[in-house]
Amino acid sequence: MAGSNQTPYYTPTSKPSSTTHPFSSWKKLNLYYSLAAITFLCCACYYAGYLQHSNSIALRLTTTTTSNIASVTTNCFPSQNTTSPLSSSSSSSSSQLDFTSHHSAGENGAVAPDDTVKIHPPCDIKYSEYTPCEDPKRSLKFNRDRLIYRERHCPEQSEFLKCRIPAPYGYKNPFKWPLSRDLAWYANVPHKELTVEKAVQNWIRFEGDRFRFPGGGTMFPNGADAYIDDIGKLINLKDGSIRTAIDTGCGVASWGAYLLSRNILAISFAPRDTHEAQVQFALERGVPALIGVIASKRLPYPSRAFDMAHCSRCLIPWGEYDGTYLIEVDRVLRPGGYWILSGPPIRWRKYWKGWERTRADLNAEQTKIEKVARSLCWKKFVEKDDIAIWQKPYNHLHCKELRKASKNPPMCPAQDPDRAWYTEIETCLTPLPEVSSEEKVAGGQLEKWPKRLHAIPPRISRGTVNGVTSDTFKKDSQLWKRRVSYYKTVNNQLGQPGRYRNLLDMNACLGGFAANLVDDPVWVMNIVPAEAKVNTLGVIYERGLIGTYQSWCEAMSTYPRTYDLIHADAILTLYKDRCEMEDILLEMDRILRPEGSVIMRDDVDTLIKVKRITDGLNWDSQIVDHEDGPLEREKLLFAVKTYWTAPSSKES
Repeated sequence: MAGSNQTPYYTPTSKPSSTTHPFSSWKKLNLYYSLAAITFLCCACYYAGYLQHSNSIALRLTTTTTSNIASVTTNCFPSQNTTSPLSSSSSSSSSQLDFTSHHSAGENGAVAPDDTVKIHPPCDIKYSEYTPCEDPKRSLKFNRDRLIYRERHCPEQSEFLKCRIPAPYGYKNPFKWPLSRDLAWYANVPHKELTVEKAVQNWIRFEGDRFRFPGGGTMFPNGADAYIDDIGKLINLKDGSIRTAIDTGCGVASWGAYLLSRNILAISFAPRDTHEAQVQFALERGVPALIGVIASKRLPYPSRAFDMAHCSRCLIPWGEYDGTYLIEVDRVLRPGGYWILSGPPIRWRKYWKGWERTRADLNAEQTKIEKVARSLCWKKFVEKDDIAIWQKPYNHLHCKELRKASKNPPMCPAQDPDRAWYTEIETCLTPLPEVSSEEKVAGGQLEKWPKRLHAIPPRISRGTVNGVTSDTFKKDSQLWKRRVSYYKTVNNQLGQPGRYRNLLDMNACLGGFAANLVDDPVWVMNIVPAEAKVNTLGVIYERGLIGTYQSWCEAMSTYPRTYDLIHADAILTLYKDRCEMEDILLEMDRILRPEGSVIMRDDVDTLIKVKRITDGLNWDSQIVDHEDGPLEREKLLFAVKTYWTAPSSKES
């Protein structure tokens, strides 16, 4: 990268002030004129110095004040970025990163040798779709009961790969949204299994060098759009009261894909199983999705997160294991939220022959589901044709009265209902926050979308998020508006529709980064690290955004090449002395697309180390100044992952 030889890893964008030119000769003047002139110039220089000193003090006060505001408004996590200001360097940036997408790099992933940089070689092509914590071979070592073997089972640190995951040969940038909803390149996900297995159900078709997604599904042969219209005739999907949704056992996520045009943001999840690459297809389409399964652990979301939950022939045994899985849906469903079920056993009288099951078996299954739903105090909202909908109560006042007669399932004892990182599912009902009357909504009433995004989230207004107040929230919103605006001046592609689609915020705090991108054709997966001092993921959902928990000492539950842009705010400071910086950056490289971009904020000393590692990952990167100027120790690293793929089969 450009810069002086003395500081190859840090070149601030600010330019030094111009130097003072030397005095011209006074030899032709007599002594008195010379003394008078010198006296005048000395006075002028003294006055100028005074003004400069005053301005310097003012600048320091301004930047210090801004830093204090930043530390107050981002106090979700510990920060080391409020140390002494950094003195301005005399070097200046003389080159700009290329954020545009083009396949100009070599295809073998070679990195130019540098004695000061550790080179990370490409991995073998067999790791092209490597998902460390959902590895099919490792999963076979675990209990198959209740699909426990499909849960997260991460490798030991000694097993971590120290190489870069290759894209398959011929990999291309995905189609731009919204075209990507219907098309994906075959070379990017070279699997035809679903085109055969699900041919009748119209999930996916193979056409030459690409896949087409007609929008069909097992229970919506007329397409997801028409199916969602049918749901919309039963519950209101248009007034903004439903914003966040979860799709369990999602297939290729057509339900979530077609909800986006209705301003409803769904997380779709499915296990890595015999339906090869279904989540990977969803992500190639530009639809939010994660690898996941509902088994013995809580889903990695806070309580009261989703306005709507959905299962369309997802094959989850809802009535079994004392209703454990439906109890978990109840935990993550908002008060007044809806659970939608289509497929077996709904409308079994019509479909029982096609499902190759007996009427008695299907009737017994539906009876069990109805019983569990009643025990959760849900009411059957409607059942029409192929769709059944239940509604969770707005509070538990009436439910607690019913518990006096029947305690199955019992109310959970005092616990943290938002704790959901490797937390065991319990067969007890998660109690809702207390209310004073039956008309009140437990936990607080949410504004309708889009007002919900900028309204004070109830968790904050009620004082249940430690250290975060309404004033903090407002200041944080202003801060991130300014920061995202600054990002777009450095990376001019960030504001260009179509360049990015799938975004990840590795340390989302209150969701300010994502909130300032809602008008762009992108979606953001907001991560609240499991190690964070304050759990803010519930706040993010109350704003109408989506996210999940994650420890960055482990791999994320997603495929390689998931994200077009990754944002990381002080993530390496958070994980200092917890796990290796190299491993976190290798994981970022795994889940970042070729020619994807990275924005990292951290202390300058940390970013210098980061840059040395990312040079060995074959990223183009540049450290630039904080939006408040060069005197801030916190700097930003902007990077682009270069394009490379595995060699062709002939070359290998």
